[in-house]
Amino acid sequence: MAMKTKKESVKGLMMLKLFIRKLQQALLLSSSKESSFSIINEEIKNAKEVPGDVKQGQFAVLAVKGEEPKRFVVELDHLTNPEFMKLLEQAQEEFGFQQKGVLAVPCQPEELQTILSNRKNRRISTEW
Repeated sequence: MAMKTKKESVKGLMMLKLFIRKLQQALLLSSSKESSFSIINEEIKNAKEVPGDVKQGQFAVLAVKGEEPKRFVVELDHLTNPEFMKLLEQAQEEFGFQQKGVLAVPCQPEELQTILSNRKNRRISTEW
């Protein structure tokens, strides 16, 4: 009987931890984020067709943290960049795999610009 109670307690604590995590995520998406989400939703609606600025071998990414989300067109070779892959893992944790169209990543536009620039600078320096 005591064993069952202990298992139930552990299960209850795990459920509480999951609930708290979901609540924290919801709180992070406060009113300042609401305008960001309307912009994201607009980008997703517009993403049914590939925009003209996204060429073959590229994809669109939206950096969603901060005052105003910013859209980037990213080369496919960034998918081998560990820093960029970490952002994609964070996006999966925060937004799931159901994103359609433009890919939202949870970072400031400046952070994404730095990651993309670092990769470009490394590639240029290895070509010499």
